[in-house]
Amino acid sequence: MSLLQDLLSINLSDTTEKIIAEYIWIGGSGMDLRSKARTLPGPVSDPSRLPKWNYDGSSTGQATGDDSEVILCPQAIFRDPFRRGKNILVMCDAYTPAGQPIPTNKRFAAEKIFSHPDVVAEEPWYGIEQEYTLLQKDVNWPLGWPIGGFPGPQGPYYCGAGADKAFGRDIVNSHYKACLYAGINISGINGEVMPGQWEFQVGPAVGISAGDELWVARYILERITEIAGVVLSFDPKPIKGDWNGAGAHTNYSTKSMRSDGGFDVIKKAIEKLELRHKEHIAAYGEGNERRLTGHHETADINKFSWGVANRGASVRIGRDTEKAGKGYFEDRRPASNMDPYVVTSMIAETTILLKP
Repeated sequence: MSLLQDLLSINLSDTTEKIIAEYIWIGGSGMDLRSKARTLPGPVSDPSRLPKWNYDGSSTGQATGDDSEVILCPQAIFRDPFRRGKNILVMCDAYTPAGQPIPTNKRFAAEKIFSHPDVVAEEPWYGIEQEYTLLQKDVNWPLGWPIGGFPGPQGPYYCGAGADKAFGRDIVNSHYKACLYAGINISGINGEVMPGQWEFQVGPAVGISAGDELWVARYILERITEIAGVVLSFDPKPIKGDWNGAGAHTNYSTKSMRSDGGFDVIKKAIEKLELRHKEHIAAYGEGNERRLTGHHETADINKFSWGVANRGASVRIGRDTEKAGKGYFEDRRPASNMDPYVVTSMIAETTILLKP
């Protein structure tokens, strides 16, 4: 095993200019991340200089066997924390050979919204709080829980420390550092309310980059849990009963909201979100109805509400924002398995482009 580790740690820059690029894309379920690697003649820092590639879409649920080729278009580059050196991770989106985005390519539609002049002028910022659950591999039961049984009730686990409260911290800290190495603007981590559940935050990120960074952060976490022999779950309610679910609270502001008088802009934006509540809920993640019950720090899925410092509301405004009269708000409705391309672009579309 030590020889294997030595081989994995080889520094390619000692002997060759060639680098390895890991092309990443989203599979047919909308949540399954796929990737494969190719050798490039030298370092690349601009996605437009990377070659397009292809894959067998019939094996990912994105094409039929008689016309299976799907084209990968590189969109964003990150440093590779696994191979290191000048090797890179490449976030891609997917197209037909004729150049049309395939149905699961949500980035294409998001980019159109973020490229709209009115949206560009407002410089939308996002901070996404990605919650997730670590599961024991062979039993799909939360890490640290007795197999077939339950730990003590919630209370001591949130931001807790100790062998009986925090389960999987090495995975979480490895992910934190790997994201920083990759160039992802990860802004923090914490243990969550349910034992075995954690959160990382990405942002502030502007426009389409929020989606790119969150997807690559998810990919890195998948790879680290693979190494650790632990299963990663983005299920919004992994355990039934009196246990918190998992969300992806999305913090949001525009240039107008961050400027003097921004509090009124925020309130008008929230009014627009209320008008499209059903549309947003439909796009905010599968199984979210199991999480948004009005309990466990959530709002009822069927009722839109907002409030200052209220974690039981659909949309929460922080005390600092209220005090300053400007700032950001938090959309607490998105589930942990939401597509960040969909959620970020939809919030921008509703709050900036919608004319009631």
